[in-house]
Amino acid sequence: MSQENILAVNNLSTEFDIDTGTVRVLDNVGFNVPQGKTLGIVGESGCGKSVTAMSIMGLLPHPYGRVAGGEILYQGQDLTQLSTEDMFKIRGNSISMIFQEPMTALNPVHTIGRQLMESYRLHRPEFDAKAREQAAISMLKKVGIPSPEKRMENFPHQLSGGMRQRVMIAMALACEPDLLICDEPTTALDVTIQAQILELMQELQKDNGMSIIFITHDLGVVAEICDEVVVMYAGRVAEQAHAIDLFESPRHPYTQGLLKSIPRLEDTPKTILPVIEGFVPSLQQMPAGCRFQNRCPKADDQCTNVPALEMVEKAETNSDFPHKAACWYKQPEAIPSSNI
Repeated sequence: MSQENILAVNNLSTEFDIDTGTVRVLDNVGFNVPQGKTLGIVGESGCGKSVTAMSIMGLLPHPYGRVAGGEILYQGQDLTQLSTEDMFKIRGNSISMIFQEPMTALNPVHTIGRQLMESYRLHRPEFDAKAREQAAISMLKKVGIPSPEKRMENFPHQLSGGMRQRVMIAMALACEPDLLICDEPTTALDVTIQAQILELMQELQKDNGMSIIFITHDLGVVAEICDEVVVMYAGRVAEQAHAIDLFESPRHPYTQGLLKSIPRLEDTPKTILPVIEGFVPSLQQMPAGCRFQNRCPKADDQCTNVPALEMVEKAETNSDFPHKAACWYKQPEAIPSSNI
């Protein structure tokens, strides 16, 4: 693994046991997270974004979920081979996660202060009770919560959605992690609060130098904060590239369809937006070969074979990130820049 990458996910496969047998949710997923950069993971609901995050964090439900193959290298150390005790030392300390819905992620019967101080109790044993309290107050202040001393005594239901999300960010950053995983942290927020949260995360990343994996289905957010983007479909990586390359010259038909479906300012009002026809097949009924073939306008007999994730010619940018696509027909397609 390059020293410039803090995390390398190689050929990751994750399986779940269900009533009818075993299904593979992730199939040979791979990507790198550069030091100090933001990697976006995008795709439709059910494509495997959150399962990827849970696999990295070692939070798959046991015994039903497990990593069936591949490796997750954090600073050269394979997380899939660590004991429960060793993974506990990394989780929340070196690698933290912000979950999708703060109201369900926060414990409703404990105060904000108690939940935040727990991070220090678990990972900073040298802190006494007073030091934990002061560190928690300082962290709340850093994420922009007014009157942090008073908020320490509040319960989650007493805070707004934006405030709860800031508390989740404070908890995730309490131990100054090297890598922060954000699982759609702005989905339930209005656009004004969303902009504030994204700006806050960018500021904290600049101050701490941490890397971020940002999971979302909002390509507008991706364009704003991400350096590199991984597009997932049905448990596989369809395309990955620098954000500018992806938006200027998408190569996979699925990526092209996603970008076309975004409203543009010059569109005629009240006209029907382009859509990707069909539905994502169920995990038990995935087609052989390319999993997008039943919805792809370019599909033919060749698509019954699995396409490799291969390098393609990059757009005219100075980025160091490779541009890869898993498709037999990787023709570039220009998408109007005003889409984003």
